Order: sequence, then structure tokens, then C-alpha cells
Amino acid sequence: MTEPDRSSLADKIDQLFHVVRRPDREQYSHEEVARACREATGESFSTTYLWQLRTGRRDNPTKRHLEALAQFFGVPPAYFFDDEQSVKIADELALLGALRDAGVRDVALRAITLSPDGLDTISDMIDAIARREAARSGVKRED
Repeated sequence: MTEPDRSSLADKIDQLFHVVRRPDREQYSHEEVARACREATGESFSTTYLWQLRTGRRDNPTKRHLEALAQFFGVPPAYFFDDEQSVKIADELALLGALRDAGVRDVALRAITLSPDGLDTISDMIDAIARREAARSGVKRED
């Protein structure tokens, strides 16, 4: 089991902006998100306030504001409140982000029809290639 990620609120919000995209695959603007949160809560939620939360300049939003952000980005509110859930959701978001890449998505879709042994072989090949590329770049890889 992975150790819970105790990343900051700003990191969590920033990750949502990077991974959850508009239908045209562009990042949502602070104004788009702030407007949706204002509409959801009926409370003040400015673009500047959202920017401050995202950059860590403010770090104590109301529960309603976090729930509105969760609703907008399509994640459960636990993403902000529960470190264990946050890790699981962040892993799912990372996978979704990777699947946005056409090459990764193509490999994943082609692998669907493989047997468990075939998937193990592909996994071993990916690990070997990643180790070789890490060695070339001088990056030490943790397995």
C-alpha cells in the first residue's frame, strides 16, 4: 500500500487544473472555475481567491468552497479531506492524464485483447525500456 500523500491543498488544486481539462483539452481558466464555484455555492468566490488557493497564498477555504471545486472537477470531496483517498484519486487522475496522450492510449487499447501472460510480457518490456532510458539519462529508477 502506498504511503498517504500529504501534499498541500495548493498542490491538489493545481493537479486538478493540469489533469482535468475542457473538452478542447485546454486547461480551465481561473475565471471559468471561480464562476462555476460561485454559482454552485451562491457565495463569493473570486478569480483572485482561486489563484491564491492554487498557489498556496491562502490555505484555509471553507468546506463549501472545496466541495464546489470537487464538484467542478468531478472528484469526490474526500480528495481534499482524506489523505488516503487523496492518494487513490491522484493515482486515477495521473492515469487519466496519461491516457490523454494518444500514444499511451493506443498502446493501452491494443493491450486490451492480450492474455494475462501477454500483458506480463508487455509490462516486463516496458520496465526494461524504462530502465534503459533512465540509465541513458543518468536518472536512478526506483522499482
